[in-house]
This record gives sequence, structure tokens and C-alpha cells, in this order.
Amino acid sequence: MYLNKITDYKDLQRLRYTEKLRLCNEIRHMIIEVVTKNGGHLASSLGAVELIIALLSVFDPMKDKIIFDVGHQSYAYKILTGRKSNFHTLRQWGGISGFPKREESPCDHFNTGHAGTSISAAIGYAKARDLLSQKHDVIAVVGDASISNGTSLEALNQIGELKTKLIIILNDNKMSINVPIGGVAKHLSHISTNPSYKRAKEAIKLACKSLPLGGALIEDALKRLKYQVKTMFQPINMFEALGINYWGPFNGHNLEELEEVFKLAKVFDESVLIHVITEKGKGYEPAEKDPTKYHGVSPKTTTSLDSPEDSISWSKATAKCAEKLAEKNNKILCLTAAMEEGCSLSDFKKRFPNRFFDVGIAEEHLLTYAAGLAAGGMQPIVFIYSTFLQRAMDQLCHDIAMQGFPVIIALDRSGLVGEDGETHQGLLDVPWCKSIPGLIIASPRDVVDLEYMFTCLIENCDSPGIIRYPKGEAPRSLARKKEGLPSQWLKAEVLREGEEVLLIGYGSTIPMLLESSEEIRKTLGFESTVVDLRFIKPLDLKTLKELFAAHSLAVMAEEEYAIGGAGEQLSCLAFKENKDLQWIHLAVPDTYVPHGTRDEQLQHVGLSSNEVVKRVSEHLKTASR
Repeated sequence: MYLNKITDYKDLQRLRYTEKLRLCNEIRHMIIEVVTKNGGHLASSLGAVELIIALLSVFDPMKDKIIFDVGHQSYAYKILTGRKSNFHTLRQWGGISGFPKREESPCDHFNTGHAGTSISAAIGYAKARDLLSQKHDVIAVVGDASISNGTSLEALNQIGELKTKLIIILNDNKMSINVPIGGVAKHLSHISTNPSYKRAKEAIKLACKSLPLGGALIEDALKRLKYQVKTMFQPINMFEALGINYWGPFNGHNLEELEEVFKLAKVFDESVLIHVITEKGKGYEPAEKDPTKYHGVSPKTTTSLDSPEDSISWSKATAKCAEKLAEKNNKILCLTAAMEEGCSLSDFKKRFPNRFFDVGIAEEHLLTYAAGLAAGGMQPIVFIYSTFLQRAMDQLCHDIAMQGFPVIIALDRSGLVGEDGETHQGLLDVPWCKSIPGLIIASPRDVVDLEYMFTCLIENCDSPGIIRYPKGEAPRSLARKKEGLPSQWLKAEVLREGEEVLLIGYGSTIPMLLESSEEIRKTLGFESTVVDLRFIKPLDLKTLKELFAAHSLAVMAEEEYAIGGAGEQLSCLAFKENKDLQWIHLAVPDTYVPHGTRDEQLQHVGLSSNEVVKRVSEHLKTASR
């Protein structure tokens, strides 16, 4: 095997093209083997293997700055830049990240995880190089879905003005997670199939084969070629219109062609965008047939850990809830930003195609679009991950909440998310959103409350609201005194009544607190009170004041940052009501939580029933002295 003989990218220089092709197959086999076991982004990384080998054959990542957008396609890059031996630890606790990470390798030049960052970061690197009189290349590798992101378009708009050289590799696989939508996607499709552009590509390929590499000769020839190529372009090219040289499209699986073009770009003295066409999932038949399904693969689990047949994920339960409401109300719309599959909205799209909108990777536009729909008399439900809502906080505040539009935010992946790690944790929505005036924030503990909260927001409320829910399985009915009946609107709910110790939580921490209460009963011999806040904003102050006055110890547990979390506000209220009440706040500390399983992350930050029982026991021992 060639992969066994390869230490890192430097060894690519001694391989022939035929040997590199065999290496591509071996790298794909390694990616498939590890990702189908550990989970990760499979189809996108499989489609970029030749592209990465060509990049590493021409550029030196220890000197040149190769920056990936998102990083879904970077697994082959990791393998060839010193991480082959521990690639089996991908996305495992203490192992290597599923995304580029500067702390992990000197070949990773920018931490990524969200779309649209690579071109902006690369421009910064390129301009810094110029100002410091350095000599190296800067390459941004961006996907076709990320190129339409607002940040990418803002960066493209600046390139022509800066007079700096940047190489942009546009990896066009016709997919993000789902099929890309919008005008930019159509424009790229038009370019890739237009005969004028194909003739231009042939002219560049001819230059690759006929010109010597190096010296003024090739620079002069390429500049002449640039103007010759422009005369072939019949349609408008958005990149050329922005002052960026466009080359392509090229076959992203033809190593020889890619290397030749990259070598030309290296000696070209102006910014250039190289358009390559790749196949998402290449080399793995299931992923080739269904690249959406194999975009992100979950880790393998044992049979004993499989979910029950009647279980339902929070994402699916929320989407089903929206479907039920849409059956009765033709003003209800569902919107998302490239998360149709992630938010389980495919069934809604099939049933209500005229009331489903995917705006692509454009979260800022998504929320203002929803505000406009609400202003026009519709009732939009925005489905978005907590980590992606961070990109549109200005729009949530100014365009929705400040104007009081009744937009519902279905906030998926709130809290710790597992193997995607730091960039995808949903730990900022409570600290950020609870300071926005007029915004209701609800956090259901089960499907019963989920459906009730959606219905109330749609039918009885003219304010914007967030319904936040975690990753994983949703309990259908949890700790209900009257089966199937939710508590009142904007009211907290006492799930268990006890003495001395008050356990407070919401959403994902409620099952853990119920388990803690049971363990306290067994090991410490008394009943503790468990209360579900249900609403983080506004808080049910009346119920909470009564509970604070009746207990000697309160333990607040929330799967959010401690700084800015609901616990900060509650601790102040508790002190006002009962100065003798002892307060313990269990939440995520002031740190970025690394990748691993969600259970490992919860243990890492101290959100476990063991920790609750331990802290309660320690308090009782201290109090008895």
C-alpha cells in the first residue's frame, strides 16, 4: 500500500500520477473505514481527495496558507499533513477534530466550522503577507454552497480593490447538504455547462502543456491568455465582473489537469478563481447514490444503545408539530438555511411545497426574510441550529423582536452537540437571547410541552418566541401528574415535592435532575423538590419566590454557559427572597467544550446526576457541623 509508505505530503513529490491515483483510492478507503465507525462528514471529504492531493503536490502547507471553508472536505488533508497515525481518533474525545484546527497542526491556518469564512480570512492573510513583504501563496478552498453565503460575497466584492494576489478554489459538487438553491447556484451551473467557458478551459489547458513553468515568459503569456479568454466569454461571469480572473471549469478528479492549473496559478501575479467540478461521495457507492444521506454520518452504536422503535428525535418531533399546525392554518410557513435534512423538514416540504423556503447558507437573510413575511401577515417558523443563530443575532434583535413580529424560532441543537465540537455547541443562545426585550424563550422537556408551546405561540401570542430543544431523542411525556396535560402558559411546573433541597432546571437537564432526585431519596433518605422552569423568559417569578422561601439549598442545572445563563438571574432573585438559601449553579464553565460524545461533554462540564448528589451531600455535611 502506498499510504503505508507515505509519511506526509512531502512524499507526494516522488510519486507518479498512476501511483497518486492508487493513493487516492487508499485514502478514500481509510476515510470510509474511520467515518462509518466514528461518524463525520463523509461524502464531501470523499469528493475532494484528488483536489487535496493536487494542492499538496503544488503548494507547501507549512509555508503557503491553505484555508478550508467549513472544513467538511478536509479529511484527506488531515491524513497527509501529519495526522495519518491518529486519524482513527477523528471526532473522539481527546482525538483529532472533524474540522481544521490551528491548535492541532501547523498546516491548519484557520479554525473553521461555519460556512463563508475562508475567502475573508484568506484576504487577510494575503494582505498581511504583502504588508510584511513575505513570499508565499494563500489559497481559499470554498464549496459551491458556501460561495453564496453573504460573507463570501462581501469578501469577493473587496478582492479587486485590495490589489493583492489570492487563489480561490471553488469546489463545485452541486451539493451543500441538500442541492444548493438560488441564483448563484444557477450561475455556476450555467458556467459549468456553457460551451464558451469550455473553450476557455481548453485554452488554459493548452497553455499548461505548451508553456515552460517559471520566469517572465509564462507571466506574459498568461496575461495575454487572460484577454483572449475574455473574448470567448459570451455570458456575464460574476467573478470576472468583480475583477477576479476566472479559470475553469476543470475536472476535480483529474490529478494531472489540476496540478497543471495550480502550477499556473502559482506563477500568475493576479487573483484567480479556479472552478473545479467534483462528485460528492466519489468512490463509495452508497454516498454517490445518496450524497445528502451520507453528508454527515452518525457514529456506529451497539444494539443495546439503539433507540426504541417508538422513539422520536427532537428535530423530527418539532417538524411533525409544524406539520400539524400547518394543516389547520394556511398562513404557517417553514423556513431554514440549508438545514432541510438536519431539521427533519423533508416531509413538510413534500406536503406543503409552497410554504417551505430554504434560503441556502444565509442566516442573516433568513431572519429578516421571516420578519418581512410576518409583517405581510404570515406566520413563519424558522428552523435553525443554535450555533447558526449566532450569525443572525442582529436580525433577531432589530428586525424581529424590536418590531414585535410573531416569528417563531425552532432552535435545534441547543446545548452540547457532541462530535462536531467547539464550533457547533449551542451554548450561547440563552446568554444572548434572554437580554432581548419582548422575546419569549421556551424550553420543553418532552413532546407534550413542545406541542403545547408551539400551539400557544401560534394561536395566542403576538410576540416573537424561541422554542429551544437539544440534539437527541425526545421524551414523549416526562413526569406528568396528569398524563398528556401540559402546565399553564408561561408557568413553571413542580414535578416532585420535597423538603430542604430544591432542584431547578429546564429542557435537557430535567431528566438528569429527576434521576438526581431519585438518587438523593435512595442514598440520603429524603425527598427533594424538582421544578421545571419551562420558560427562561419571562421567568415565573411568583412560583420561584415561593420555592426559594421554602428551601435551604437550591441547585440550578442548565446546559448553557454559566456566565449569562438563567442561573445568574435566579441567584439574585433567590438571595432577595431568602438570604439563608444556599445556591449551587451547575452549568458550562467559561471555556470552549471540545468534541466527543455528548455524554463525555456533560461529564466534562459537571452536568451529571452524580455531581448533583455529591454537591447536595457535601452541603448537608457542612450544614450539620
